[in-house]
Amino acid sequence: MRKPCCEKQDTNKGAWSKQEDQKLVEYIQTHGEGCWRTLPQAAGLLRCGKSCRLRWINYLRPDLKRGNFAEDEEDLIIKLHALLGNRWSLIAGRLPGRTDNEVKNYWNSHLRRKLVKMGIDPNNHRLSHNHHRLPNAGTASGSATTSASRSHASHPPEKIQGENDQALSDAGSCLEAENHRAMVDLNLDLSITIPSPQTAAIVDEEERRQNEYTISRELEFAPSSTLLLFM
Repeated sequence: MRKPCCEKQDTNKGAWSKQEDQKLVEYIQTHGEGCWRTLPQAAGLLRCGKSCRLRWINYLRPDLKRGNFAEDEEDLIIKLHALLGNRWSLIAGRLPGRTDNEVKNYWNSHLRRKLVKMGIDPNNHRLSHNHHRLPNAGTASGSATTSASRSHASHPPEKIQGENDQALSDAGSCLEAENHRAMVDLNLDLSITIPSPQTAAIVDEEERRQNEYTISRELEFAPSSTLLLFM
């Protein structure tokens, strides 16, 4: 079992006085931090070694940064918490002048609530289930229900049924007309045939014979040049 650093009955408890703070600061500036177990006795303090360490780190260090956290510090804490979790000493080591206790308190009091308001789970830094739904889903369904109820209120059931029957009848007529038009186009397409090469050759032969016959008839009835000379 580890021996305690001091006897609890011989140590002071409660708030630190200005004289105690001055003794601790002067000793550390002269000798350095050293071993916290032996520091209180060497500095002439009736305090526990843990109490001296926390007092120095959280309140008396000359490089401590006081005041509110800046926006870039908040963003860095959130990013580091997503990577490291609740390892406050490691997170505070990336923030010069900030202590792990100060960072932890600021996370629990401010940043955690900030993420919850943004719809982010502060434990795993993911969107909560309530924000996966579409924001206008309820409004759209409500407006659809309202419009449907207004339609039923303004038109009686008999009129609505008659309009539906008329719409079905018009749709059936249009469908029949389209089918008839399609059948007519189909018949026209089937009636048109493309002539085969043999048929085209016969037609060309008939035209050639007709042309030869016409030329021979014209030569037969044409006046002869010999007759013209003797005349």
